[in-house]
Amino acid sequence: MINAVITGIGGFVPEDIITNDDLAKIVDTNDEWITSRVGIKERRVLKNGKAMSFMAVEAIKEIFRKTGITPESVDGIICATSTGDYFFPPAASIIAYQTGCKNAFTFDVQSACSGFVYALETVANFIRSGRYKRILAVGGDMMTSITNYTDRTTCPLFGDGCGVVLVEPTTENLGILDTIMRTDGSGLPQLHMKAGGSLRMPSHETVDNHEHTVYQEGKAVFKRAVSEMADVAAEIVARNGLTKDDIDWFVPHQANMRILDAAARRLDVPIEKVMINIERYGNTSAASIPLCLWEWEPKLKKGDNLILAAFGAGFTWGASYLKWGYDTIKN
Repeated sequence: MINAVITGIGGFVPEDIITNDDLAKIVDTNDEWITSRVGIKERRVLKNGKAMSFMAVEAIKEIFRKTGITPESVDGIICATSTGDYFFPPAASIIAYQTGCKNAFTFDVQSACSGFVYALETVANFIRSGRYKRILAVGGDMMTSITNYTDRTTCPLFGDGCGVVLVEPTTENLGILDTIMRTDGSGLPQLHMKAGGSLRMPSHETVDNHEHTVYQEGKAVFKRAVSEMADVAAEIVARNGLTKDDIDWFVPHQANMRILDAAARRLDVPIEKVMINIERYGNTSAASIPLCLWEWEPKLKKGDNLILAAFGAGFTWGASYLKWGYDTIKN
């Protein structure tokens, strides 16, 4: 039986930082208000005319350096993003060209903050088919490009970043072993971008009204996110006969510190086993889970049990159970 296993990881976050004090200069907010409600102190922002694909390219270059594989050996690139460089072509095709992956098929997955979980399962199924040997799963978003910096309730939340994993086949009992994905389209009114698609095309009115930025009804989204992300994580743990002691790491989407706490309590996982970087990066949407894996890679051991869980616009949510595939080589 062929399993799909992560064999390498790369990440990128921009150098420029927006602190809570910076936001307090442009909207009616302060560090204490933001930190107490969402647990964010700062977030990264990509500047100088660069776009989402730039971050993905840098993350993939890191994978090439760390693993020694060649761009030509990559069979596919699947990119989870809501903020591609263009409406079309897909960001994945730009990424493939700029990294020299000339033999790779490419497409994007748009499932908001749940995107990486969806993309990873899609990649895993391509690998399980036996037809492909090396596929890159990208989770990247430039959320500052769709943030309304006149809205004090949403502008503290979002930051930019990208994480990428290399997935290959294995016959060991390792890798992406199970995934659950869910959707409830009734959540549309509570979390979306009002304009920019075919329903409400760009115009002076839509731009003037900030309708090309994230619109969120915070209380309603918070309630669903706490419930669904915690429940789907618990469901995948139960479905695979795991106990709290079997879970080495819980990797939740970094949306809100209170959501992370609630999900960890639902699984009865101590906070020391929860990957958390929201304080420094904010909500990076599809990038948040792979960025956690990237930062925690030195601590991961072959065979570690990881539970990934995410919730996003759509509403979409999901969870994956994976066994880590390798021990990090200490340089």
